[in-house]
Amino acid sequence: MHYICIPFGWLMQLSMTVVGNYALAIVFFTLLTKIILMPVSLWVHVNSIKMVKIQPSINYATAEFYGDKERIAEEQTKLYKKAGYNPFASVIPLLLQIVLLMCVVYIIKEPLTYILKISDDVCMELAKVCGVADFREDQLAIMDIIAQGKISTASLSANALTAVESIKSFDLTFLGLSLNVVPSEAMGIYILVPVVAGVSSFLMCLAQNALNVLQKEQSALNKYGVTIISVGVSLILGFFVYSGVALYWVCSNVLAVVVQVILNLIINPWKKVDKEELEKSRQKLAELKSFAKSDDKDKENKKREKADYKRFFSVVNKHLVFYSEKSGFFKYFETLINGIISKSNVTIHYITNDPNDRIFELAKTNKQIQPYYIGINKLIPMMMKMDADIVVMTTPDLDNLFLKRSLIRKDIEYIYVPHDMMSAHMGFREGAFNNFDTFFAAGPHLKTEIRAMEKMYKTKEKTIVEFGYPYMKKLADSYEQMEKVEHEKPEILIAPSWQEDNLLDSCIDNLLTTLCDGKYHVIVRPHPEYMKRFNEKMQNLMSRYSNIDESILTFETDFSKDSSIYQSDLLITDWSGIAYEYSFATKKPVLFFNTKLKMLNTNWEKLDLVPVEISLRSKVGINLEKDDKEGIAPSVEKLLNSQEEYRQAITTALYETVYDFENSGAKGVQYILNSLVSKSKKN
Repeated sequence: MHYICIPFGWLMQLSMTVVGNYALAIVFFTLLTKIILMPVSLWVHVNSIKMVKIQPSINYATAEFYGDKERIAEEQTKLYKKAGYNPFASVIPLLLQIVLLMCVVYIIKEPLTYILKISDDVCMELAKVCGVADFREDQLAIMDIIAQGKISTASLSANALTAVESIKSFDLTFLGLSLNVVPSEAMGIYILVPVVAGVSSFLMCLAQNALNVLQKEQSALNKYGVTIISVGVSLILGFFVYSGVALYWVCSNVLAVVVQVILNLIINPWKKVDKEELEKSRQKLAELKSFAKSDDKDKENKKREKADYKRFFSVVNKHLVFYSEKSGFFKYFETLINGIISKSNVTIHYITNDPNDRIFELAKTNKQIQPYYIGINKLIPMMMKMDADIVVMTTPDLDNLFLKRSLIRKDIEYIYVPHDMMSAHMGFREGAFNNFDTFFAAGPHLKTEIRAMEKMYKTKEKTIVEFGYPYMKKLADSYEQMEKVEHEKPEILIAPSWQEDNLLDSCIDNLLTTLCDGKYHVIVRPHPEYMKRFNEKMQNLMSRYSNIDESILTFETDFSKDSSIYQSDLLITDWSGIAYEYSFATKKPVLFFNTKLKMLNTNWEKLDLVPVEISLRSKVGINLEKDDKEGIAPSVEKLLNSQEEYRQAITTALYETVYDFENSGAKGVQYILNSLVSKSKKN
């Protein structure tokens, strides 16, 4: 440390020469060190900007490979190299600050050596006269004794006498406080020293969290953690080191904020960073983390998950695997599973993210079903280690997002099963089905779209099975068996989506003021997600119309029952998927409002194919613009008075839209069984 302190001692001496006051010299010394280290600070600043620029890519990679720490680390390293980011750069200022702090401690502790530049021989001579044993450890004591005139100068050499005069003119005070005092030893007014040091550190952390581009993007835990540690260190420093060191620390904290402002003026980080993309990636990762955290709440489920994970991989020949996100998705697999069980002895390995999935009850009475509860964290590595002949799923974006094709077996056949009848090119993300081997198509429109996308994106040709849509058949059969309710007056159900510009946010007042005239019974049934996200809006809407009798207007917010959906005479909606389930099951018409188009692929028009959710609207009902108040009453009357006409048109549209509607799912069952036989022969 002696040799490291020498150049900084010269810097402190220069500061004394310039300002002529010890306290001000410490302030000036701190300023000089900040100026000298400005190139390093600028380099770190540029490095931090690089990090924040690649943060969206890191977030996307973390989401894509969620749970696979090695792969995430690998992707991060690639991104660091590509951007030229050095992850250790941010440590350099901290190391320099520690070295500087240690130097300041030594310089303030040994001012005779480093500031006054008194030789060791003279220091030893002065120590002997002052009765001090160690001239290095007790230089401040020597200065204090000499300043008080408690020594005899008769025996001192000429150099020592010169040194005594220098020491007597050296002022060690600042605002009435001595800079060579340790607050923990003096107490009293000196207790303010650590308080000021702690406050300066706290204010610096607040400023850095707002101004430093990298610090600003840290999690709240990191920000508060750094603040707490910094304030704690400052309090300890202020309490147990010389007041002069605490003065340096306070100045360093204040000037650190000034330096950050200057750096931001030199290179504005916010002009280099894509804030919109950063926020998008952050939300995507937050959603996934939220999903993953929800799996970790129940300790019993964690134990169960661990046991199921182990049990799954203990099975050697897993020929057929189904994956379901939650219990509600079983309805899309039901016809397939029942058909496979009734026609074969194949064991179905059913993975679900839902610990309360109904599959567990069904498995109790059927040995051909082997269910496994696996949370999203475990599911990701499980999919990568998958060993099966066929994997069936309703989840799109295989290999694009966090669910990957197996790294163990390259010959697994991945089959996509539809969970609606809508388009593949507008209602899903771009390239959502590129990595499936087989696509079970609900209708001819999907076959056309998949083939067109394969051609456009130059991806491999998938096997397309004319599967149909079994869930729609089940809904239609259930409606036929349902006991119909006779209404005193026509019942109109308003059931919108929850997305931006939905019917409740855009034209609900026009609808209610037009329809609540006593001729109809109107039921408003918001989407459950709307109630969850915009409950206050819904409460305001209900309050505005609370004076209307329930025989005319009812708000239905109990989603445990859905009888009102199918018992209604007319449905009014926007782009909600409920439209075609209602219309095709009941053969009743729908009044559509053209709110903002619901899409996941903004490039869908490149395919030059009209999505079925658009083309079907005119076949099963009437379209109105959201501001067309005058068209509401006549459209409602026309739809209610033309029920039989629409029944025939809707039936025709259904059979045109869905493959082999009466036998939906049968071809899927046969395809899977044939494929399993073919794969077993190859093996």
